[in-house]
Amino acid sequence: MDTKELLKKVRKIEIKTKRLSNHVFGGEYHSTFKGRGMTFSEVRSYQFGDDVRSIDWNVTARYNEPFVKVFEEERELTMMLLVDVSGSELFGTGDQFKKEIITEVAATLAFSATQNNDKIGLLLFSDQLELFIPPKKGRSHVLRIIRELIEFEPKGKSTNLTEALKYATNVLKKKAIIFVLSDFIDDGYQHSLKIISGKHDVTGIRVYDRREEEIPNIGLVQMLDRETGELMMVNTGSKSVRYAYAEYFRDRENYFRESFTRSGAGSFSTRVDESYVKKLLEYFKTRG
Repeated sequence: MDTKELLKKVRKIEIKTKRLSNHVFGGEYHSTFKGRGMTFSEVRSYQFGDDVRSIDWNVTARYNEPFVKVFEEERELTMMLLVDVSGSELFGTGDQFKKEIITEVAATLAFSATQNNDKIGLLLFSDQLELFIPPKKGRSHVLRIIRELIEFEPKGKSTNLTEALKYATNVLKKKAIIFVLSDFIDDGYQHSLKIISGKHDVTGIRVYDRREEEIPNIGLVQMLDRETGELMMVNTGSKSVRYAYAEYFRDRENYFRESFTRSGAGSFSTRVDESYVKKLLEYFKTRG
């Protein structure tokens, strides 16, 4: 992808997702993810109705009139985006790939965090750790994250969520808001998820395509496994083949839901052809 085309794509995503974060998710994000508490801001003259417990006795004695301490919520938080860039994200039977939806959701979350003056970091993973961008503030930093989400070429093709969770657990020293964006075609990550959820506020966002739920009866077709690169002939006319295909999808879905529930983490799923905006809003309101 040349620079001009990349910048055009970045700008398009910025316009769409920044509008969503400004008009839809800003307030929801703020109310859902609280700061670390209250921090001292200033002192001012006592007014009728003020809590006497907030009187600053040192300043009151100095000026011989009552002053009170004013506190404000300490809002600054750190958001970490753990994004799956394995081969299966390059799948889609509609207008968009799973990767494109994941990029839009990640960008919307990042701009929502920026609006609240929070730091945002990015960890891209496949079956290995692909890229780590430490948390920082600002629009230019978010645009860098979007560029990486669009153009990054991973070395790995399959998925190892466990290693990504372990890395994030080790690298994040203070409590953070973590969003894991993936199709979750993986298992064995429940233990690592439980550990990281004990230290951080974790949410799993599962993106999937409708043709992953069930395969239509279209006869003998050639299929490519994006994660292994294997080409295979599949007889979709066979009921047992279609059943096994659907069963595999349900197993991964159940493992995802069960793992996040048992770990005390939040989660939701969104299909490529559904409105992720509606799903995000419902999730924020449930959490709020």
